[in-house]
Amino acid sequence: MPVQMNVDYSTSIPNNVALGDDRRVLKALEKWHPGYLDWWMNMGPEGFQDALVYLRTAVSVETDGWAVFDYVRMPEYRWGILLAPPEEDRKIPFGEHAGEPAWQEVPGEYRAMLRRLIVIQGDTEPASVEQQRHLGRTAPSLYDMRNLFQVNVEEGRHLWAMVYLLHKYFGRDGREEADELLRRQSGNADHPRMLGAFNEATPDWLSFFMFTTFTDRDGKMQLEALAQSGFDPLSRTCRFMLTEEAHHMFVGATGVQRIIQRTCDAMNQAGIEDPYDINAVRAFGVIDLPTIQKKANLHFSLSLDLFGSEISTNAANSFHASVKGRFKENRLQDDHTLASATYPVSRLVDGEIKVTEEPAVTALNTRLRDDYVHDCGKGIALWNNTITKSGVDFAINLPNAAFNRQIGEFKDAEVSPTGDLLSDADWSQRRSDWLPSKEDGDYIQSLMVPEVEPGKFASWIAPPKVGINNQPGDFEYVKIDG
Repeated sequence: MPVQMNVDYSTSIPNNVALGDDRRVLKALEKWHPGYLDWWMNMGPEGFQDALVYLRTAVSVETDGWAVFDYVRMPEYRWGILLAPPEEDRKIPFGEHAGEPAWQEVPGEYRAMLRRLIVIQGDTEPASVEQQRHLGRTAPSLYDMRNLFQVNVEEGRHLWAMVYLLHKYFGRDGREEADELLRRQSGNADHPRMLGAFNEATPDWLSFFMFTTFTDRDGKMQLEALAQSGFDPLSRTCRFMLTEEAHHMFVGATGVQRIIQRTCDAMNQAGIEDPYDINAVRAFGVIDLPTIQKKANLHFSLSLDLFGSEISTNAANSFHASVKGRFKENRLQDDHTLASATYPVSRLVDGEIKVTEEPAVTALNTRLRDDYVHDCGKGIALWNNTITKSGVDFAINLPNAAFNRQIGEFKDAEVSPTGDLLSDADWSQRRSDWLPSKEDGDYIQSLMVPEVEPGKFASWIAPPKVGINNQPGDFEYVKIDG
């Protein structure tokens, strides 16, 4: 497949895959395009489709200098198909086909497996846009509003990336799956999105920042694993998507950090030493640290469910088939086949949580989840460093991986954030200590008053240290009146 470094914006569908030379796929995508725009107008950011937004657009797939910034109305954003450059003579790095040349076409025996993985990944992209569609109306600043919309348009482009693969390599089945990606809707009772976390509401900006911290980080891990695929077009697609995913996690981690900073500043100014004196803290119109911890508990546990069951024959089959690898597979020092390797897995055994050694090839979901938990530690360290520098006696902690699980080994167990097994009665009594209550949600919602004056920020969040593309503090990131 031809791939050029620069993106061709002269066509109706921007791309760097010489789409103009593939009339069949171009025609199919042009037929799909109006349905996508209808979906964007109906399910995308509500109330701001005519606003000029300071967005970045990829103009090259090089790792440096690949984007330009300019004002654009979101429905006019140039979505398209971008793949990272091919690796010359790339070899499959794992599984039964390790060492063989990477596939440029779909192997017939893995067609169904690859299609399902692409559809699941593709389904998450429009889902998050749908979950976040109302947030623009309560943005705490134009800076944050712009970041929300940047995340939204890039998730839209990630949908395009998966739809291209479906149209290019999967014929009629692929075209039907691409249409279904626009029919399903987050939270819809009849046609929900495929994964549970993508049917949850995102009612406020703290939820959005937690989502982009934790759930987009799951996206990073899944994309890293798919980027190892023996199917080279999927690998190159995911490698470019990862360059955009990094910004989404930045928005989340720094968003929560700024909320924490504002809370700590308010506590210090008021002389409040006890972070658990929630009413005293909330009197200053900020979000107390224990509630931030509860929201982290919720979104972290929801995101863990996205990794599936700890023991999985599906994951083993995908790995054995050289379709989906491990996190940064090419950097791991083993035989990349896992024929006799084992991996430690926490399991519920005779009413106790025990670590057992399991075949590594069936424990791949656990390994990817463990890599994810380690990666989450970077965001938590950022938050706790902010708290420590403020002199407040508090720390945000990740809960135990068995806490609040709906999928896998612990879906029927009640487990505390510290990993203690609880009775149903004890869980019911303590649940609101660990997860957001209705009262917590109502309080956060009461703070969701928009701030649309350039350079101004809502009372509950601190300004960023640096503007997007080094713009000044009072830069008008969104021109609401167009």
